[in-house]
Amino acid sequence: HVLKCCQKVLAWVPVAFIALVVAWSYYAYVVELCVFTISSAAEKVVYLVVFHVSFFMFVWSYWKTIFTYPASPSNEFCLSKADKEQYEKEERPELQQEILRRAAKDLPIYTTTASRAIRYCDRCQLIKPDRCHHCSACDVCVLKMDHHCPWVNNCVGFSNYKFFLLFLMYSLLYCLFVAATVLQYFIKFWTNELPGNAKFHVLFLFFVAAMFFISILSLFSYHCWLVGKNRSTIETFRAPTFRNGPDKNGFSLGCSKNLREVFGDEKKYWLLPIFTSLGDGCNFPTRLVIMDPEQLTVSSQNEPAKSSGANQSFPARPLSESQNRLLAGDCQWVETGPEEERVNSGAKKHIIVSLES
Repeated sequence: HVLKCCQKVLAWVPVAFIALVVAWSYYAYVVELCVFTISSAAEKVVYLVVFHVSFFMFVWSYWKTIFTYPASPSNEFCLSKADKEQYEKEERPELQQEILRRAAKDLPIYTTTASRAIRYCDRCQLIKPDRCHHCSACDVCVLKMDHHCPWVNNCVGFSNYKFFLLFLMYSLLYCLFVAATVLQYFIKFWTNELPGNAKFHVLFLFFVAAMFFISILSLFSYHCWLVGKNRSTIETFRAPTFRNGPDKNGFSLGCSKNLREVFGDEKKYWLLPIFTSLGDGCNFPTRLVIMDPEQLTVSSQNEPAKSSGANQSFPARPLSESQNRLLAGDCQWVETGPEEERVNSGAKKHIIVSLES
């Protein structure tokens, strides 16, 4: 217990360090530079207004990234009490998988492990939704987990990924503005034209802003690339496995729709650290659905669903239940059969699904 408490306290050290640096930069810029160093009143006003806007947006997005709790899977992904007891008593992996397949037959799951098994978290005792992973630092399963960031002491995932991107962007703009406006006074430092009290602050303000700008620029560029590809950091190193094999681009819908999936449909909210991401974090549209025969029930051919591996059936759900409006523009699925299959009805109904381009 004492060790866990110490770990929790130490986990806040990077956040405290960033907070101290930001607080010092605020004092150095506002007081030492704008108040005591800059002589032009117009220049002071312009610098202070732009500085406070960028500072406020940076702090707001940083705060939201830190204190937004990672989203976890809903209760439908948890095993029932009977299935859980049966799973724990069973020692043979193949029978454990059979229990998991039975429990996951109605869940919107399209990815498996590399060995074509159901993705199950023994720690949280739940079936993992697509793109969900267990974070050892947070000790929870995180929806669309990207990584655990020590600089925010939080797991970056579905619930706060937009906030994390805005945090990187506004911190980048903050450092760029500070470095650009301090540059001329940094040059004056070497010609001994600065007042004695401001020399230290102006010197280190430029160095710190430039250093953070360079380091954040590479990280922000990398995550912009990830958003364009609709991948997480984990998926970049380990591609998700679908029924037709691993595919690192399986969730990519095109750059525009990938961007909307993170930032939402309304562009007026894109630059604000408020949650506007599409979906529920448990279910994601995938371009591989339209190529996967297992996720389509074609009654006209009267063919049984294929298995995803040797003697392994995998839960299949009609595509219309797994899509959202992101896919509506490119491909539209139309039911030409009598009715859509209902999971709880118990009756077997056939569906004819056709693709209209």
